[in-house]
Amino acid sequence: MPDFELSVTICSWNTREDLRLCLESLRAAQGEADFEVIVVDNASADGSADMVESEFPEFNLVRSPVNLGFTGGHNLALGRRAGHHAALLNSDTVVHPGAIGSLANVLRNQPDVGIVAPKLLNPDGSLQYSCRRFPNPIAAAFRNTFLGRWFPNNPYVRDYLMKDFDHSSPREVDWVSGAALFIRNEALERVGRLDESFFMYCEDVDLCKRVWDAGYRVVYWPEAVVTHAIGRSTDKAANKMIVRFHRSMLRYYRKHLISQAPFLLRPGLIALAALALSVRAGLFLSKNGIDALRRWAFHR
Repeated sequence: MPDFELSVTICSWNTREDLRLCLESLRAAQGEADFEVIVVDNASADGSADMVESEFPEFNLVRSPVNLGFTGGHNLALGRRAGHHAALLNSDTVVHPGAIGSLANVLRNQPDVGIVAPKLLNPDGSLQYSCRRFPNPIAAAFRNTFLGRWFPNNPYVRDYLMKDFDHSSPREVDWVSGAALFIRNEALERVGRLDESFFMYCEDVDLCKRVWDAGYRVVYWPEAVVTHAIGRSTDKAANKMIVRFHRSMLRYYRKHLISQAPFLLRPGLIALAALALSVRAGLFLSKNGIDALRRWAFHR
């Protein structure tokens, strides 16, 4: 028998202050369910690991000498867990009262649910679109690009982000954000851990796709609420993250979309997807470069 009903795994890289708030919220939630907390520090340079060790001795700390990425860090924690089910949580989240208990209860009472996730809020209290439909190239062409600015209400992005859903009631969804994702042990055993070919980004989409393919449901559960401050780690290396995101998106397309196409068409589709994503990434990198030049000129 496992020692706990649930293992909460957190992967952190240079997010000491956010991590402190996250762990404080988990400490306050300890009466809601029988859970442990495992924090993997990905070779942070800001004293995060020392803070966890000194201020939260009841939680388990794993110091990685290298940055294993989101997937590697969580997989390290998942391999050491003593809980039955697992909960992946970002270090820049704050768990609201009742959330842990509510999500654990779903796993306890709905055995066909493989993954369940809470409503995510931005720090200002606004809704974060954390449950979505599976990615497709058309939506990617419009999302956060000049096409999206020209056609802000286009149906492709609205459909992808599920903007026509008020996010106030539970429902099945294609995928949920890995910022706060609870997964049933039986589903995890069937599909395996996070795919480490995704260093970060798209690993949550891939996991949800595999869970659906294994016959389990993925459910959005807004009765549980978590605040998520997006990008606390990734903003520290924005350009590198842009490249990694688009590489991960290409891996996802190759693994789940292009692999379903006729064999002779696959090389051409891979080349086309790589070209389109390279152009998209180039636009983002160019924008960041222009913004940096403007800031430099302003402060001269």
